[in-house]
Amino acid sequence: MAQQSKKSKSRLWFLVHSWLALPIWFFVLIVCVTGTLAVVSQEIVWLANPDVRASKPNDDAERLSFQQVLDALKQAEPDMAVRYISQPDGSHFALNAAVTFPDGTAPILYVNPYTGAIQGKSPDFNFEGFTRALHGWWLVPFTNGYSWGWYLVSLLGLPMLASLVTGLVVYKRFWKGFFKPTLRFNHGARIFWGDFHRLSGIWSIWFIAVISITGTWFLIQALLADNHITLSTEPITPVIAREDVPLSDSKAPVPRIDLDEATRIATTQVPGLDVTFAQLPSNAYGHIYLGGRGWYPLMFQTASVNPYTRKVDASFLVGDRSALEFVTESMRPLHTGDFGGLAIKLIWAFFGLLLSMMVLSGLLIWTKRTAQATAAALKRADRTPRATKVTGEAATEMQP
Repeated sequence: MAQQSKKSKSRLWFLVHSWLALPIWFFVLIVCVTGTLAVVSQEIVWLANPDVRASKPNDDAERLSFQQVLDALKQAEPDMAVRYISQPDGSHFALNAAVTFPDGTAPILYVNPYTGAIQGKSPDFNFEGFTRALHGWWLVPFTNGYSWGWYLVSLLGLPMLASLVTGLVVYKRFWKGFFKPTLRFNHGARIFWGDFHRLSGIWSIWFIAVISITGTWFLIQALLADNHITLSTEPITPVIAREDVPLSDSKAPVPRIDLDEATRIATTQVPGLDVTFAQLPSNAYGHIYLGGRGWYPLMFQTASVNPYTRKVDASFLVGDRSALEFVTESMRPLHTGDFGGLAIKLIWAFFGLLLSMMVLSGLLIWTKRTAQATAAALKRADRTPRATKVTGEAATEMQP
């Protein structure tokens, strides 16, 4: 009887341990749901805010060049300094222009790419920023290096990868699920959610592998950064020497080339470069910094154009990356799905929703099983004292 009582207590402790894992399950579920929202957060903002849209004034309207947009901004706000102009991933989005006003404020403006008109101003913390911050680091501030929220979320990559491996080991001949999918609707909730969990897991193998591996990389990235270790081989472009800046007769710097000419120079010297952002020099000794995606969609290529000599003084192309850097720089776009336009984002969002439902189904199965086991253990614990008492009375009666 002592051995049975000890076994019963061990079972109760195991159930307490199981219930304590409940917050972890909910944490994983919230991270998956917020990650799904973060993938399409930019599109949600586009739907909700007309200022973010690249609205054509008429069917024949053509997109302006970056220099034409810059001229329109200067005409609208002569005292405003433009720091950079960029085109988000998708032609249906308005341009983003980072500017600085004389009063010191530095907002990001939404600019119509067909007219150059300022359509609105991005709030300091919009829905897109909120969902990405909530998913990525649980809104925990970055005070001295990466926040503990970043570490907490990125650590999930390890158990997710382990669950993928163990799931494939436990589910024998899982590949049969591709050819004979099973999803029973008329056998109760327990059977349905079990079938759903296995079926969605089979079809999400590739996605879970991508998310878990890239999520683990974010953990490594934080550890490297907080220990001041870098893997980047990007060269630092030196500022233009004072003596190399040509001066006019009035001793003022000679006017620099415009953005259109800089773009032409960059695309000529860097074949395949699709310029989607332009950063203007902050002083007379800076370069025009241009960049965009090339033949490899997961990575940006950049070129620093000397505005006086009309030469590309530095560039950082796909071929300039080391083998390790080629892999690590691909991690973030693979995790977010931000590399192939709306179609890729929708695929990532769909499988993100499927992964969230997998976690939810696993949570429901686990909760029901644990609740039933807890109820059974409590019933056994309630019967044990009475059985012990009866046994004790019988032993007394048997004494002479």
